[in-house]
Amino acid sequence: MRTMDLTPLLRSSIGFDHINRLLDTALTNNEPSYPPYNIEKISEDDYRITVALAGFSEDDLDVTINEGVLIISARTTQEKEEESDDGRYLHRGIAQRSFERRFRLAETIRVIGAALENGLLTIDLQREVPEHLKPRKININGKSKKPKVINDKAA
Repeated sequence: MRTMDLTPLLRSSIGFDHINRLLDTALTNNEPSYPPYNIEKISEDDYRITVALAGFSEDDLDVTINEGVLIISARTTQEKEEESDDGRYLHRGIAQRSFERRFRLAETIRVIGAALENGLLTIDLQREVPEHLKPRKININGKSKKPKVINDKAA
């Protein structure tokens, strides 16, 4: 597969080098398929990530945010691995293996909370737009007595 060289674009811009990393990860499709997950848009500013984690407890899971990346991980202990290999299973379809799943979050996305119920980990997210990015009204002062108001849609 051919990689894209964004060097000409990055020469004249500052602070956008993370776009190069995003494109590199998007073009190399080595994303693990375990555990399965859904991403829902609940409302205009609310999102939810649901991860299927049958067999895991809250103590097994670790949910962290590091440099704008939400990381959900679990490490199986040696005791669990020994329990699962005792020979009593004829078929083992519920995986309890170690994993790490990453979600890159926009700068305006904040994690509200997380809950584990019935084998589903749900993480609620909310978009918080800073004041300087929200649409605002600008008064136009001129020779007329009444100021005109326009709606600035710069966001």
